[in-house]
Amino acid sequence: MRTAALIVAAGRGLRAGGGLPKQWRPLGDRRVIDHAIEGFRASGIDRILAVVSPGETAELDIETTEGGETRQDSVRNGLEALALDAPDRVLIHDAARPFVTPNLVGRVLAALDDAPGAAPALPVSDALWIGSDMRVAGTQDRENLWRAQTPQAFRFADILAAHRAAAPGHADDVSVARGAGLEVAIVGGDADLLKITAPGDFARAERLLKGRTMDVRTGTGFDVHRFGPGDHVVLCGVALPHERGLDGHSDADVGMHALTDAIYGALAEGDIGRHFPPSDPQWKGAASHIFLEHACNRVSARGFRFGNADVTLICERPKIGPHAAGMIETLADIMHIDPERVSVKATTSERLGFTGREEGIAAMASVTLVST
Repeated sequence: MRTAALIVAAGRGLRAGGGLPKQWRPLGDRRVIDHAIEGFRASGIDRILAVVSPGETAELDIETTEGGETRQDSVRNGLEALALDAPDRVLIHDAARPFVTPNLVGRVLAALDDAPGAAPALPVSDALWIGSDMRVAGTQDRENLWRAQTPQAFRFADILAAHRAAAPGHADDVSVARGAGLEVAIVGGDADLLKITAPGDFARAERLLKGRTMDVRTGTGFDVHRFGPGDHVVLCGVALPHERGLDGHSDADVGMHALTDAIYGALAEGDIGRHFPPSDPQWKGAASHIFLEHACNRVSARGFRFGNADVTLICERPKIGPHAAGMIETLADIMHIDPERVSVKATTSERLGFTGREEGIAAMASVTLVST
């Protein structure tokens, strides 16, 4: 089942100050919208589309489309863009809510098993007044009242049809869904998922950012494969011509194997052999990206994101330097991170040992994982 996240970021409101729309202002070491994007990536959502104002499409490394006059128009534009390759489910989220978590995303999506729509919310706990001319004119019963949050999740075909048929004036996508007769389940929200609106909200967001518990993990991996018959080797996902190949149960990509083991190590989940036993014939000759993709999925499932990855290939030949950039791009694409966070380099063993005698290739790798 395919899921996409649609981040609404076309607003021009400047009430939060700073001279920029709030979604583009810095929060910690990133912009507000970058925190939201990272939250969805950490949740395993690999298709993310942002609806932005004209001229801002180059500001992000994800899919973008242009927004409309109102939030409702912008969401409809985003849904129409997603419809070109329609997902099964969609999460619609306000960019001004930076602290979306994998736990919340998982709970909202799980609620779609029993309803066409689901949204997080917090019960109203404060007394409610009715005011007139800055005087209390009455009270309002707070029973059954909820404070709405995002992401709001829907079965894609249902919410697309609802938006196409909706009249203007809806406050959010739950309102659009209910206008179309769709049932929306309430999921317990997250008190830290504040929506930045006024200047004071940035101060609170900074405090939350500093106070969030950060779990940093490091892992290392090492692998060796001997040379055998063949006319090329595969290293970090790139095929290099060579007079010999590498022997192994899979495609013998020694670099990707070391990196995969480093990831499993950081998660304290063993090694490739635990997850893909060499005794199982289905993995004979398998492409190593399968192993790396599985390890990366475990990273997001455990609530982590990549800080960086470093791979060192140890061999006399073939020469790695001319191919390092392609290896970096390949690994970064599989890991869903910026290539600037991936390093691939090579060294020789000065003609010493089995690598020096050109009997095989070794690789070392390390990764850093950071909790989301």
